[in-house]
Amino acid sequence: MQMRKLGSLDVSAIGLGCMSMTPIYGEPDPNEAAATIHRAVERGITLIDTSDAYNAGANEELVGQAIAPVRDKVVLATKFGNIRLPDGGADVNGRPDYVPVACDASLKRLGVETIDLYYIHRIDPNVPIEDTVGALARLVEAGKVRHIGLSEASPATLRRAHATHPVSALQTEYSLWSREPEDELLSLCYELGIGFVAYSPLGRGFLTATIDSLESLGPKDRRRDMPRFQGENLTRNLLPIAVLRACAAREGCTPAQLALAWLLTRRPFVVPLPGSKQRRWLDENASAVTIVPSASTITELDAAFARNSIVGTRYPAAQMRRVGI
Repeated sequence: MQMRKLGSLDVSAIGLGCMSMTPIYGEPDPNEAAATIHRAVERGITLIDTSDAYNAGANEELVGQAIAPVRDKVVLATKFGNIRLPDGGADVNGRPDYVPVACDASLKRLGVETIDLYYIHRIDPNVPIEDTVGALARLVEAGKVRHIGLSEASPATLRRAHATHPVSALQTEYSLWSREPEDELLSLCYELGIGFVAYSPLGRGFLTATIDSLESLGPKDRRRDMPRFQGENLTRNLLPIAVLRACAAREGCTPAQLALAWLLTRRPFVVPLPGSKQRRWLDENASAVTIVPSASTITELDAAFARNSIVGTRYPAAQMRRVGI
């Protein structure tokens, strides 16, 4: 497995996102999920990513149990501050007094003494970012956290955060169908020496070219609520998938592998974080590091997936209000 840098942190060029290992996109098999984590480590994938928001902490517990035998081979990342409310709604909490409380709870669920990379999952607009990052810096001093990161932060917020304490990674959605980071964030990460972790690099499964209608998704699948998967939006968004299929056939790989390989060409500090709950998809994703798309393929994909070709927001309206702060 190739390696890349998130700030000063060495990680595998492709990580493993664990959100789907507990119920969100259907009902996963916890035993297969744990086996997928073990296979990832065998394949040389070191970056294992979870959050306290995933299934009310149950995802952290699953990940913690799975990595226990291989803790020294894993760069463990988790997040805090994205609060799920009892009524099904959501809120954010970046208050300095909450940060150590959230960290201690995650450490307990994960069964570890230190979190390698601890992210602010969503930025609290009511708390100066300097205050939240200051609390994270104290966790670093206490040895509970090694590196800090931000998720879905604006360029201005990222710059202020990094001035308070070095930020190792920015985690933000980035893929062929979510190219907003190319506007400013990637250049800022380069300037500041911050790594970029691209979550949902397969467009929540859309770039695997296996979803052709809303009926492709289970009745409890969260993607049913996302505008890009609905109605006319989905119909239009399927058009560039034909180009992705054709390019993948020419490159001798799957559409998912090509979508990941495309991301790896963007910047040397971009680390795709595909989620997987099954070993077969993990193996497919991990093999994407060996694919070097031709210049003509890159050009064709860039044109087919131009910003104006994808319609619908990537989250419902309430969630969109909590990104890019």
